[in-house]
Amino acid sequence: MSFDRRELADFLRRARERLTPPEVGLPEGPRRRTPGLRRQEVAELAAMSADYLMRLEQARSPQPSPQMLAALARALRLTGDERDHLYLLAGHRPPAGELAGHHVRPTLLHLLDQLAGVPAQILTDLGDVLAQNALAESLFGCMCTIEEGPDRNVAWRWFTDPFVREAYPEEDCEGRSREVVADLRAVVARRGTDPAATALVNRLHEASEEFTTLWERHEVALRRRSRTRLAHPAVGLVEFDFEALLTPAEDQKVLLYTPPTGSPSWAAVETLRVVGPETAHRRHRG
Repeated sequence: MSFDRRELADFLRRARERLTPPEVGLPEGPRRRTPGLRRQEVAELAAMSADYLMRLEQARSPQPSPQMLAALARALRLTGDERDHLYLLAGHRPPAGELAGHHVRPTLLHLLDQLAGVPAQILTDLGDVLAQNALAESLFGCMCTIEEGPDRNVAWRWFTDPFVREAYPEEDCEGRSREVVADLRAVVARRGTDPAATALVNRLHEASEEFTTLWERHEVALRRRSRTRLAHPAVGLVEFDFEALLTPAEDQKVLLYTPPTGSPSWAAVETLRVVGPETAHRRHRG
C-alpha cells in the first residue's frame, strides 16, 4: 500500500474543519478566524504535538504509525468508513478483528462528553479501556489506562498488577476476582474462536494461578451492575453503584459509577470533580 501524503493531509485538514468545539466537549471560546477545531486542540485530544499534526497537514511528515492513526481517528470522531480511509491514505491496512473493536463510535464519545457529573468509561467487551472522562481519570488514576497494549485491559491489570488491588478493600478482592473471570467467561463464549479473546485468556493463564483456578470453576455472569468500593488516596473510601450500558452489538460498553443516593460518596465525587485529574494524581504520587 502506498502512502499518499497529499491526500492524507487534505483529509485531516477537512476532518478537523468539520468539527466544532462542543462536539468534542470543549468550550466555544472567543470568535475563531477559521472553521472547526484548532490544530492545538486536535493535537491535545490525540496526545500528540501540534507541530507533528501541522507537518501531517502540510504533507511534510514521515509515514504515521497505526497507533498514531488510531489516536487521530478518536480525536477527529471519525466514523468506521472514515477511519478505514485514513489508514489507507497513510499506507496501512485498516484495522480488523480485535482492533476494529477499539474504534469508539462518535455517538459514544459524544455521550461520554455529556457525562460530566459521574465517572464514566468506554470499554470493549473484553475489558480494554478505550476512553474515560475526567472524573473517571481522577477516580482510577494510574489503575486504568487508555494506552495501547495489555495494560489497558482491566482483567489483565487485576490479575497481574498488585498495585491495582491496593485501591480496593481487602475483603472485596475475592468477590471482584470472581466477577472479572465470570464476565470474561461469558464474553469469550459469545465470541467463539476469536483470536483476541483466546490470546487474552492464554496470557492470563500463563501469568496468574489465581485466574486459572477461578477459570476452572466455569462461573459465568456478565457484569451489568453491582456495587463497588474504592479507597482513593485523596478522598478516602468511595462507594459506587456500577452500571454497564451495552451497545446493540455488545462489543463495547459504557460504564457508569454513581454514588448511592444520599451517601457521603457524593461529596467525594464533587471533590474529585473540582480538583481534577492532575491534582488527584499528584496527591496519589505524593
